[in-house]
Amino acid sequence: MDTEVPVDLQLLGRAVKQAQYRQHRAMDTALAAVGTTLAQWDALRAISRTPGSSARDLAAATFQTEQAFGTLATRLTTQNLIERRPGHGRRIEHHLTPEGERILNAGHKVANEVLKQCFAPLPPSDRATLLELLRRLNEGPNETL
Repeated sequence: MDTEVPVDLQLLGRAVKQAQYRQHRAMDTALAAVGTTLAQWDALRAISRTPGSSARDLAAATFQTEQAFGTLATRLTTQNLIERRPGHGRRIEHHLTPEGERILNAGHKVANEVLKQCFAPLPPSDRATLLELLRRLNEGPNETL
């Protein structure tokens, strides 16, 4: 007979946040070596996945407000990492420059190494289980929270 083990949900939430925080700090530190930050690299990654996207779509994809993404996009434009082009109506489309592509690719290599270290304590089967559990959480009915 299965008996449920009670879990302190606040402790669980904090553990998820702590793992995310440690991963983000490690990524930010490592990405500095290739001349970018986690927020910038994440924006480049989102633009690469959906070239021509609007700031609204990219803000959602990078877990930012439109205003915060707009400020970030201005910095990326100044650094010649992205181009903003007129789209349909008032829409502004975002595209990577060749330098943006270079930084993105360098960031992928850094991210792979950092994530390999972050998840090293877990065997591959536990990693797969964790991924499945997080997918279920993120695709569940609480998505509007």
